[in-house]
Order: sequence, then structure tokens, then C-alpha cells
Amino acid sequence: MTIILSEIVIFLFLLLIQSFADSEHTDNDIYYNGFKSHFVKFDGEAQVDPDTGLLRLTDLQKNFEQGHAFYKLPIPFKSNFSFSTTFVFAIASDYGPNKLSGQGMAFVIAPKRELPGSLANQFLGLFNATNNGKSTNHVFAVELDCAGNVEFDTVLGPHVGININSLNSVNSTAPAYFTDGEYKHLNLSSWEPMQVWVDYDGIDKQISVTLAPIHVSKPNVPLLLWSQDLSAIFLDSMYVGFAASTQATRSYHYILGWSFQMDGTARVLNPSSLPKLPQPPSPPSPPPKTSNNKPNWVIIASAVGVSFLFLALLVILGFCYFRKPNTTNTRERPTSPPPVTGLRKFKYSDLEEATNMFREEIGEGAYGTVYRGVLPNTEIQVAVKKVSPSPPELVHLYGYCEHEGQLLLVYDFMPNGSLDKFLYPKRNPLYCTINWSQRFQIIKDVASGLYYLHTVWEQVVIHRDIKSSNVLLDGQMNARLGNFGLAKLYDHGADSAPTSRVVGTVGYIAPEMHYGMPSTQTDVYALGAFLLEIACGRRPNLLAEQGLHLVDWVSSSMKGNAILNTVDKKLGGEYAEEEMLLVLKLGLLCCRFDPTARPTIQKIVQFLCGDAAEADLRSLHEAPVCNGGGGNTSPFSGTYDGSTPSEHAAAGPSRQSGSPSSVNEVGAFVIRNALTA
Repeated sequence: MTIILSEIVIFLFLLLIQSFADSEHTDNDIYYNGFKSHFVKFDGEAQVDPDTGLLRLTDLQKNFEQGHAFYKLPIPFKSNFSFSTTFVFAIASDYGPNKLSGQGMAFVIAPKRELPGSLANQFLGLFNATNNGKSTNHVFAVELDCAGNVEFDTVLGPHVGININSLNSVNSTAPAYFTDGEYKHLNLSSWEPMQVWVDYDGIDKQISVTLAPIHVSKPNVPLLLWSQDLSAIFLDSMYVGFAASTQATRSYHYILGWSFQMDGTARVLNPSSLPKLPQPPSPPSPPPKTSNNKPNWVIIASAVGVSFLFLALLVILGFCYFRKPNTTNTRERPTSPPPVTGLRKFKYSDLEEATNMFREEIGEGAYGTVYRGVLPNTEIQVAVKKVSPSPPELVHLYGYCEHEGQLLLVYDFMPNGSLDKFLYPKRNPLYCTINWSQRFQIIKDVASGLYYLHTVWEQVVIHRDIKSSNVLLDGQMNARLGNFGLAKLYDHGADSAPTSRVVGTVGYIAPEMHYGMPSTQTDVYALGAFLLEIACGRRPNLLAEQGLHLVDWVSSSMKGNAILNTVDKKLGGEYAEEEMLLVLKLGLLCCRFDPTARPTIQKIVQFLCGDAAEADLRSLHEAPVCNGGGGNTSPFSGTYDGSTPSEHAAAGPSRQSGSPSSVNEVGAFVIRNALTA
């Protein structure tokens, strides 16, 4: 009996030692082979499996979520400090049929465990559009991102990056490890465990990041090196941990083990003690193959039946083709979308299933209501518009459906909605304002889109309603020019025909549109007003309705050498001055009264990309002449609008449309503006 009790005591003692070995921590030392201790604090979707000790940062079944896991106690960071950490992680994306990669995760050192205000998607649970890049963040991170993002990243595709107070990495590269004299590529979302080492030398002020598969020892050559004094970034005490986020594609983020040491080298993790990963998500099973062991008579009967059906179809098509249509007493029906390569025609029942019987309304656009949906048997999110009986929008479509005289369009779902919600967050408290780097990228995106419409597509497309509410943002805040309900097309090399119907939005309409001359240069004018809107954070249409004009205000400020006084105060003075001056001056150049004095869209793209010729740059810095505002604003009588109620209704609730009531009014308007030029 005594021997048995002794063996039990020894066994329990060994278990206690193992417990301390697997989860040991002091003020400056953290060590976890699996997370069975209560010294880790979670929020969001993060949690630990109590049986295995596997730390999961994101929920397997949720999209657009984030999770944080931080060591519970703050770590003191004194002057001339060094730190070392290593951890084992695993990521996989539930690719699905759309083959999209998910978002990634990051090792984080921050002043607060919760990372207040952090967002999912491309923000990785670290920052949001307002605080990204601010020195007051005091955040250091090493990101392991499974997808590239043009908004923040210089590396296209998956990457490892060193981030300081921002999602714009100070140094980043594609994931790889050094062995046999060369770097070998790694797939971050392969579901295979990998190990990361992050070391900071407080004497040399150098950060190194090393990556390798779990079965490979730490390489002698790091993946990333960056020299910077972190003592200016860190406060006296900081929290250390991890953050991750998901987007439309579900992602799985796991931490298997973690070691952290202040002023020393992090202890080596024991691979044999790490928890096991669950089985990776299985790809969709292919449809079962049909058996070919059918009786011969079934095959023969099927062939005969198909042949008769084919002949009957030919007879019906021939009858429909040669029959003369009866044009008397025939009601006009909405025109079908033009044939587009790869355009799919949906069944109405499919769209009912995709939108859950059209229950989730996400907007009221020109010519119809828009609903959120997910295409059946896929994870592709789409927007479905029920188009009222009028010409359809010219947009890039997944497909369309005609049902009982109504047209339904299926096109890309843009989860972040329209840009104006981010420019004016006071009116939309659920949205936060966006920083300057995001705004500048959005400007380049919209200019590139307009370049495609004016020069690349098979016909010239005049958009005629460029404004912030018609610029849509995807999950990565990439901008796309949308809402082509007012677009006008003509062949390359031909002139656009005059129109008696003036459409568009007050404040964005070029002066020549008052006598019905839409052209690519009227779009350039609207783009110029849009540029000023982005820089100044003011709605051109609201200013115009008050008898003012954004162009006049910025132009007069430029003449008084105070153009930067017009910059949006919500930016808090944090912007690149050279880029801001470029946007403001380019906006004024686009809004010149004379259409021939405006730059082409090709020149605009060259300005924004830094490829403009020296002569063009000189013309940019000449102060554009104040022309009385253009748009629908008369320089003498405040808001000018000669539209009729029916035209207002046709143009939609946010549009103003109309034409002067007489030729004399047109002449007077043009002459007054010409005299002030």
C-alpha cells in the first residue's frame, strides 16, 4: 500500500512539474506549449480549447470578425530594453469555389489588450480607418497576411511585414525561409504549422523576423531586418499578444505555442508538446458521376427524343424569326442588357434563394432597389437590383434576369458601401472617416476607372454623374466607379450628340452642360469637383445649393496663398503636403470653365502616378482662373436650376436635372461666366 501511495505522489509531482514547464510565466518571461493557463485574456472570437490547449483566434463559422489573445499582465518596457519571442501558428482559408484567400494575423505589442476601435477585414483587428498611421497608437506588430491589399501593402499577395503604428509596413516581403543558400517560398494558409521568431536588439536598435516550417530549426538568415529605436514607440508598460481577422472568406487562425522573454532569448518551444491541429477543411466534393451502364434501348430512346426536341426548337425559332411583329397596340418593354461575354442569365427562383426572398434591402439606387444576396452553391456575395421599367445601368454584371416585365441585375457586392458615408461620418455614425493615404488611393482608383471608360472600352462612355455617393468601396477599401444609370455612349473618334436633358448632380455639372454638350471633358469637370471634395471634405452640391461653389472657394484661397486652409479638418493635419497640393491644384485645373483648357483623363492619371511631363507640371501650378463656380450655380443669383419636376424624378432623389427655360437664359449664363474668366 505504501509503495502504491508513493508512486501516486511521484506521478502527481511529475504532472505538476510538466504543468509548470508547459505554462510558466514571470513578469518578463512567458512560455506556453499549448494554452491551458488562465493568464491569457481573450476578446472577440478568440478562445482556447480546454481539452487540447489549442488557441483559436477566429471562429470557424463567422465572416468579418476579429479576435485578440493577450497575456493578462502588462510587461515593463524600460529604456535600452531588448525582447525576444517565438510562436508556432497555423492558418487556412476555406477557399470555396471562388478561390479567395482570407485575411491574416499578427503578433502585437500594444498599450491596451483590447486594441480599441480595431476592425476586421483588411485591418487585421489592429486599427481602423481613423487611427491607422497615428503616432499616438504606440503599437508594434509583425503581420502574417494571407492576402495583399493595395491600400496598405507594397507586396502583392501574401506577405510578412513589420508594422509600427500603421498597417503600412515599414518593411515587408513574401513569406519564405533561408536554407541551402537560398530562400524557399512558404504558403501562409497551407494549414501546416510554422514558427516565427521576432527579436529586438535594444543596443543596435534592430528588429529581425525569421520564419520557417515547424520541422526546421531557426534559420541563420532572417527574413526581415529593420533598424529603428522602439523606445520612442513603447510606453513604460505594454501588453503582448496576437490579433487576427476574417473577411468574406472564412479563415482559421491558430496559435499552438508561444515563448516571450524580455532582455534575453525566448525559450525554445517543444514541438512534441504542442497541441495537434484539427483536420483541415475539405474542398467541395465533385458531383457524383452518372453511371453509363444503362440498357441500349434507353440510350436509343433518349437520342431519338433529343433529336425530335432539337428539330422542334429549330421550327419554333424559325417561326419567331420570320414572323413579322405586330407593332399596333404593343406596349414597350424594358430593353434587355446588351450581350456581354460570359454574362449569365439567372432564373428568378435562383435570385429569390440568393436574396432570401428579397428581404435585405441595402440601398435605393437610380431606377430601382438593391438587395444583398449570396449566389446559390457559392460564397460569392452579390448585389441584386430590381430595375424599374427604364434602360438598365451599364455595369460589369454577373448576370441578369427578366421576370414579369421587370429586369433584375446581379453585380459585385461592395461591403463598405459608398464613399460619402466615410467622408461625412457625422451623418453616418457607424462609419469613421478615412485617412489621407486611403483618400489618395481612392482618387487614383476612380481616375483609373474613368480612364478605362473614356479610352479603353470598345465605345466611349460618359458617366455624367461622378460624385462620392457613386464611388463604391469593396472589403479592402478599393474604390470602383458605379451607378451608370445616366451614362451616355458613342463611338471612338465621333462626337457626342447634344442633349436637351441636363442631368447630373448640382456642384459637379460642367458649365457647358447648361446648353446640352456632354463630353469626356464634362466628366473631367465632375472628377475635378470630386477631387476637391475628397481633399476638402465638403459636398460640392450642398455648397452650390447655398449659392456658393467649392471651386470658387478653393481658387480664391489659392490666389491668397492659403490653399491648404481648405483641407478637411477631419484629417487632423495628417497628410502628405505634396500629394494634397497636387490634388487641390489638379481639381482646379479640371474645373476650368473652358473645356479645352482641362486636362484629358490620360494627363490626370499621369499627374496622379507621378509621370507627368515638366511642362504639364508647370501648367498645374499656375492658378486656374475663377469662373463663377460652373456647375448649376450662377455667380450672381445663387443656385441655378431650371429643371422640371418630372426630370427630377427621373434623375433620382439625389440628382438635380434640367435645362434653361430659354435660349436667352443660356446666352446670358455663358456670357456672364465668360466675362469673369
